Amino acid sequence: MSKPFKRILLTGAAGGLGRQLRDHIKPWADIVRLSDLAEIGPAGEGEEVVQCDLADKAAVLALMEGVDAVLHFGGISVEAPFDAIMQANILGMANLYEAIHKCGVKRVVFASSNHTMGFYKTTDLVDAEMPPRPDGMYGISKVFGESLSRYYFDRFGIETVCLRIGSCFPKPGSARMMITYLSLADLVESLRCSLFAARVGHTIAFGVSDNKAKWWDDRHSRHLGFVAKDSSTQFEGMFPFSGTYAPDDDLAITYQGGPFLLTGPKYN
Repeated sequence: MSKPFKRILLTGAAGGLGRQLRDHIKPWADIVRLSDLAEIGPAGEGEEVVQCDLADKAAVLALMEGVDAVLHFGGISVEAPFDAIMQANILGMANLYEAIHKCGVKRVVFASSNHTMGFYKTTDLVDAEMPPRPDGMYGISKVFGESLSRYYFDRFGIETVCLRIGSCFPKPGSARMMITYLSLADLVESLRCSLFAARVGHTIAFGVSDNKAKWWDDRHSRHLGFVAKDSSTQFEGMFPFSGTYAPDDDLAITYQGGPFLLTGPKYN
């Protein structure tokens, strides 16, 4: 039986989330093309492996040939010196979208980040129409990616869902992560909805499970049809919820970006 897509490209396939997603996306395409600058390992059944530096324009164009949809998880996923982020997350993003345009790809899911909004206070309820307030060079690069994908939609009609991922780990590692927790199952379902919704235009969505405390209002992405099934409440014995996430003099507590606020800027 034919699958919905002939070929899906997953960038960042050697990363923490990329490795976990590899098997989950196979039912959606005849072929999953896995790409990363780092070693991925051998291709399995229904897979292709292509090692690629996103900063290499010609290599990215070749990578995109024959692709129907893109799950873009490539690039640097933590705060880092600007030169490295510029190559992977800014130049790499520009190369990727130009290749997407030239090869006629019409649907992209971009792994953005909650760190695009990290300088909102923990007492704020943030939605996708509020101005970005990034908390470091990494967050700035994700704001760039969201803006670039918006341009390619407005100019060329390339549809993108920018998924501002919270904290996708097996279990929360802090009180903050009780609020930003995203289960792997909910991440997979959000990707499925983003790929299969009839029309997404340019959508910014928050990748988060149905946790008790909430910083993000996702009403502007309800047309995707995603409904979180999991919650961090199963872990509340690890970090008992006091009823508030009250600010104090610690930047990592006052603002939603948490520890990322204490690591930058790393310009040199």
